[in-house]
Amino acid sequence: MSPTHPQTDHRDPTDDDLSELERDPDTGSADVDPVCGMTVALKPDTRSETFDGKTYHFCSEKCQATFKADPPSHITCRLDQPVNTAPAEVQYTCPMHPEILRDAPGACPLCGMALEPMEPTDGPNHELVDFTRRMWISVAAAAPLIVLTMGPMVGLPVRDWLGAKTAGYLEFALATPVVLWAALPFFQRGCASIVNRASNMWTLISLGVAAAYIYSLFAVFLPGLFPEQYRTGDGVGTYFEASVVIVALVFFGQVLELRARERTGDAIRALLDLAPKTARRIEADGSESDVPLDSIVEGDRLRVRPGDAIPVDGVVIEGRSSLDESMLTGESMPLEKGPGDAVTGATINRNGSLVIEASKVGADTVLAQIVAMVSNAKRSRAPIQGLADRVSAVFVPTVVGVAILAFALWMIFGPEPVLVFAMAAAVSVLIVACPCALGLATPISITTAAGRGAQAGVLIKDAEALERMAGVDTLIVDKTGTLTMGKPKLTDMVALAVITEAELLSLAAALERGSEHPLAEAIVEGAEAAGAARQEAAEFAAVTGKGVRGQIGGRAVVLGNAAMMKDMGLDTGVAEDRADTLRTEGKTAMFIAVDEALAGIVAVADPIKESTAQAIKELHALGLRVIMATGDNERTAEAVAGELGIDDVRAGVLPEDKKTLIDQLRKGGHKIAMAGDGVNDAPALAAADVGIAMGTGADVAMESAGITLLGGDLMGIVRARKLAHATLRNIKQNLFFAFAYNALGVPIAAGLLYPLTGLLLSPMIAAAAMSLSSVSVITNALRLRRVEL
Repeated sequence: MSPTHPQTDHRDPTDDDLSELERDPDTGSADVDPVCGMTVALKPDTRSETFDGKTYHFCSEKCQATFKADPPSHITCRLDQPVNTAPAEVQYTCPMHPEILRDAPGACPLCGMALEPMEPTDGPNHELVDFTRRMWISVAAAAPLIVLTMGPMVGLPVRDWLGAKTAGYLEFALATPVVLWAALPFFQRGCASIVNRASNMWTLISLGVAAAYIYSLFAVFLPGLFPEQYRTGDGVGTYFEASVVIVALVFFGQVLELRARERTGDAIRALLDLAPKTARRIEADGSESDVPLDSIVEGDRLRVRPGDAIPVDGVVIEGRSSLDESMLTGESMPLEKGPGDAVTGATINRNGSLVIEASKVGADTVLAQIVAMVSNAKRSRAPIQGLADRVSAVFVPTVVGVAILAFALWMIFGPEPVLVFAMAAAVSVLIVACPCALGLATPISITTAAGRGAQAGVLIKDAEALERMAGVDTLIVDKTGTLTMGKPKLTDMVALAVITEAELLSLAAALERGSEHPLAEAIVEGAEAAGAARQEAAEFAAVTGKGVRGQIGGRAVVLGNAAMMKDMGLDTGVAEDRADTLRTEGKTAMFIAVDEALAGIVAVADPIKESTAQAIKELHALGLRVIMATGDNERTAEAVAGELGIDDVRAGVLPEDKKTLIDQLRKGGHKIAMAGDGVNDAPALAAADVGIAMGTGADVAMESAGITLLGGDLMGIVRARKLAHATLRNIKQNLFFAFAYNALGVPIAAGLLYPLTGLLLSPMIAAAAMSLSSVSVITNALRLRRVEL
């Protein structure tokens, strides 16, 4: 999250620290303003305040007043905490060419479009302000020009009243400021496109406007160069009004486009607005005060009252309450939170009062990372964009060629006055073509979809993952933490030898305290709840996908699956019937061996998430085949799969086997999505066509995945699939609009229909059509903000 104002490290400056500071010339002493961080020369009249036995100096009355209002917020920064010393820099990028990055607003050197901030800001859009002003000036000049040139059509022969020569001079006076000043950005971008060898929309517009204006200059000031048939009265017909109206209409279209493009960032702004601007901090003496959010550092204790938003990520240390996390996960069901539970910034505290300890602040919070991921998705490119890129590369040179060809054909075959018709056709072709509509078709949809997904708890890492998600036909899911709650509970302890169940439970817990597996946590918690004696394990070792081993009180203890026992040379046949009974109940059964002898069975059950069954049903309806790949025993896996209606089960799968399964399915022509939440799922997530990480899982899993689900259940995959379908459909619609518009517009502007209808497209109508083409594409993309997920 970007800070709203800078913070400073408020340590007392040493002589070395002050070597570069402004010092009092008499005393050589200086201090640092605790509010703004500026260096203050210490003089008799320097502003100062004393707080908690220390004197602070200030550069201005405003900083002094700010400090007096809330001293703790400016002096409690920890020396061991990194703090911001400057506002975050805003970078700007092009929506069509995300590789373009600039530190200031401007125009893209490749397409000429206005650069936009990588993350939406609350500041004014300078291009929108400037173009709006230029638009109204152009409109003000266009109105009298239209009256001058088209008045006779409605019974106002203004040109006859003024005389053709005077009317021409007046048109020149009205048009020149518009073309040479208002339209200056058009010509600057057009020239830049030629210099950069990256022809674009501005190349065509600048050529069209310049051609109409220069032709009109000759018509007014050198009419003798034109044959007699071109003259009306004592002058030659001009295109001053066309050049000005074209400029006004292009500005109108740009203003509409810029406003529409701003709306594509509304989802990110809404996410940023979720975080409160202040937090209620509990000081060391127990007092409480509201302080700016960016003054909070890790370790601060914060009070969260009922109805307030959680200010930063943290851990509950006092109180109990239910939290509404729907704005981040898309799930409406509130979650109960108590001491020791993690809370996420921007979620809403429903009823009770909480005291939390800040664990992540600023850019490290979940909300900040969500905003960063959405912004990154905006700058990525979907494979379908390649078609538009290939067309755009040859589009402008082709249009210029068509304009030249149209001019030549009209000069040869057109009716008198041929030059007027030829000029109108060439200018119309240049103006009507719109490469921006092609270029915007994909990125504008991706931008909107990424924001809509974030609101529903579906984070898109890149556009390619979203496009591929629409085409997958097979979904592979892990069991623990994906289909199930991921919080197993100990259900059974079966002794097979002379060792008692209590002793077995004590040994199992001693081993599992060294493991990070969810099943291990369940055994440890079960042992503590049963009051089992606590023992410590030595020489602990974990065997991936099989189990753990160690030395406890001089005895060799092994806990794991049948494969682990087989590796030790132990036969589990005598216990398989009892283990199978537990597995058919959906429980995970593990064997425990003591001193190389089978001693018992430990059973753990992981409850299935309430939403899983409905999610599987909807995934089937969306055309996906669901395969469960789990390291669990086949009986247990089959029991869970049968309850949920899963299509296929692969049990006893090691981490490396999941990747092998993906490779096998891909060879069969399938497109694979893999969903998982653990470190061991990372290779498979990376190998799949689309990796889907559960937001409740490991960071490495999220890094390997193209899509992350904040809600952590399969309903998020349903939302991701629906969003992918809607986005790809929207992109195809945009591309169709853009291709169809240009395919029809350019030939009509060239005069293709003139032999049949006797009508030639006016350059002004061509300008209006061109301006609205990009707007139509953006407007269609904005429909994704309301797609039902």
